[in-house]
Amino acid sequence: MSHGTAPISLPYFDILLEKLDTGITALDHAFGRHVHWGYWPDPSRSNGTSEDFAEAAEALSRQVYQAAGVKNDQAYLDAGCGFGGTLASINENFTGMNLTGLNIDPRQIARAEKKIQARSGNTLRFAAGDACAMPFPDASFDVVSAVECIFHFPSRRAFFAEAHRVLKPGGTLSICDFLPRRFFRWYLRTNGARRSMAKLFGPVQMDYTLGDYRQLAAESGFKSLMEKNITRNTIPTYPFLRKLTPEWAPNIDSEDWGGRKAEWVSRLGFLEYWILAWRRE
Repeated sequence: MSHGTAPISLPYFDILLEKLDTGITALDHAFGRHVHWGYWPDPSRSNGTSEDFAEAAEALSRQVYQAAGVKNDQAYLDAGCGFGGTLASINENFTGMNLTGLNIDPRQIARAEKKIQARSGNTLRFAAGDACAMPFPDASFDVVSAVECIFHFPSRRAFFAEAHRVLKPGGTLSICDFLPRRFFRWYLRTNGARRSMAKLFGPVQMDYTLGDYRQLAAESGFKSLMEKNITRNTIPTYPFLRKLTPEWAPNIDSEDWGGRKAEWVSRLGFLEYWILAWRRE
């Protein structure tokens, strides 16, 4: 996302929007609903199929919204909602929900609106807008989430301020993000690393540490509810992406998308995957 009304360039979404629904069954299974890493309770049971990955991606979304303590009869905002997968999951599992998806890319919103319909008793809407300047009144939501997208936001501080503003007192915020160890942050700030990631993912900021989040949350008026390191549970994502990429993006080096270097950076704990949740004070 970016300030203003024009979306930033995200090459991987450009490719997905072009290729989805064109007969590549594995791609539709894997990314037609969710566009993020997977979560496996037991990573050794991953079998490398697109169906297995789709279940793992669904499980990751559930981990994030369960961290926020979601329950029936709530107003829920998913910022950077992608194709609406997290809201689709909540829609299928809860009742009396007022669900809102926010995304700066109208193409993603158009797909979400086409694919997801509110169940009886729930309401569902999608809005075009910036997560750092939300088009919603104060105290509008019980829960705000951002599932594997906050590294695209131009300012985590601005997003936290907006999340605090639109949440009701006592409301909850939950996210998932890639967090580097402090000794590895220097590398992610180099021009080489930024250029490498930008080739497929567009502008990203992956140099935010757990300590940075703790400080930001405290300064923004949030109290910690959960800090959960799920790195090991996400590792099967990497070999799956290397296997799938040649089929749906033959011009993309699979090392850019799910490379062995990235996998070992995660396995060694240099770049970890965390779920974090806070309560608005």
